[in-house]
Amino acid sequence: MPNPAMNHPPQTLQATHTIDSDHPQIAAFAAQHARSYTPREQAQSLYIAVRDGLRYDPYRIDLSEHGMKASTALGLGHGWCVPKAVVLAAVARSAGIRARLGFADVRNNLSTERLRQTMQTDVFVWHGHTELWIEGGWRKATPAFNLSLCDKFGLLPLAFDGVTESLYHPYDRSGQRHLEYVNERGSFDDLPLVQICASFAEVYPRPIDSDVTKGDFAEDAARELSRQTATDAGQGSTT
Repeated sequence: MPNPAMNHPPQTLQATHTIDSDHPQIAAFAAQHARSYTPREQAQSLYIAVRDGLRYDPYRIDLSEHGMKASTALGLGHGWCVPKAVVLAAVARSAGIRARLGFADVRNNLSTERLRQTMQTDVFVWHGHTELWIEGGWRKATPAFNLSLCDKFGLLPLAFDGVTESLYHPYDRSGQRHLEYVNERGSFDDLPLVQICASFAEVYPRPIDSDVTKGDFAEDAARELSRQTATDAGQGSTT
């Protein structure tokens, strides 16, 4: 008979160098947002706090150990999908909820010309989410896109009820293709930074954490959306 303890090993509650759940700022954030009665309610509160409290920003990627720490992203107030997943894992562990990280390669249509020129592809390798142990099972939660970003670009915001998987919708509110999962990477008790860096070096021709992506992601994306909307409207008027 399988041992239930194998589903939630002790290390999913422990602090690591990157998932630094013992950092004072992480502990304070967890205490502030995990006041609800049940672990499920605590997880929901922490998810919303990380999703909307940290701005999604794929322009500022720091693949150093310091740059990928939960406390670093929380202090900056922004991060791309992996640091935000790390933050959620850290604050969950600080609140006594077992947490680990999950990864997949995705094809993401929420991008900009600046980012496409850097990446030379629309595939984001090692897209990160968090997995939380709630009521006897691992529940996937993806806190990357903050609510204001979703509202601005017509995306369906991801909710998390502590039971069903919170993974990105394949289409946006208008029915346009949004995000497609193309390869599963698995679950990890700690951040597999060496593997992530190796994949980035292999897949992306230019350093993804270099200064070529300086700028404002939300503003760039908004301009592209506006141009596309105007183009679509113009094409519609000629048919």
